[in-house]
Amino acid sequence: MKRTHPIITSLALLTMGFLYLPLLGVAVFSVNSARRGLVWKEFTFDWYIRLFSNERILEAAWNTLLLAVISTILATILGTVLAIGMDRFPWSKRTRNFLDIVLHIPVVIPDIILAAALVVAFGLLRVVSSLFDPGLLNMIIGHITFQIAFVALVVRSRLVAIGRDVEEAARDLFAGNWYLLRRVILPLLMPGIVAGAMLAFTLSLDDFVISFFTAGPESQTLPLYIFAAVRRGVTPQIHALSTLIMIITVIIAISTERLTRKDLFGREKK
Repeated sequence: MKRTHPIITSLALLTMGFLYLPLLGVAVFSVNSARRGLVWKEFTFDWYIRLFSNERILEAAWNTLLLAVISTILATILGTVLAIGMDRFPWSKRTRNFLDIVLHIPVVIPDIILAAALVVAFGLLRVVSSLFDPGLLNMIIGHITFQIAFVALVVRSRLVAIGRDVEEAARDLFAGNWYLLRRVILPLLMPGIVAGAMLAFTLSLDDFVISFFTAGPESQTLPLYIFAAVRRGVTPQIHALSTLIMIITVIIAISTERLTRKDLFGREKK
């Protein structure tokens, strides 16, 4: 068994420390009774308790949850349909390559460019209807635009793993299109669909750029609230709020990773 070079090990540890020590520091200061500075006084959960009595934070949390749930549901449906259509429809090679490029654009494009494009698009739509004024509707549409791509990519990877043998066997047994979709494809795709949905939910929960460009005065989310609060100074309540968001994100990420490791029969891959 080959041993890892000490330099590589040191670089790996430094990288891990650079990534996770600041997060650990935020979690530690969220239970510190000191209001300012880096001095440790005593352990307390008061800052977490005060979060649930802060009306602005509760309103931002509700907006964040509502935005994430609605956009995730719609993006999951659209992304799953898109993945099935791209993988199972007999497209020409040129069309398939074009669709692959279009699907990957929201993933690789910088958020600031996508946000600027959404501002222009909603500006044109406001000429037609006032429904597209900055607010929750614009935020939902904006989040869906980048969530669909992530869901479709996860579901497509599941489709590739499934292959076509099971579908061909079902058709040999006279299964119709609707029966095949409902009783064969969707059950096999379910781990991928759920994983894609959880990934989309996490992205929506943490998004700042798209939300910042599309939000209205009554649709502030937690990332926007934290950004505005930090400009006035970091408080223990911000540490507590950031820690809660981080814990929720980690739980969803771990759950998504475990779902994507399941094989076609629902067993975890070794």
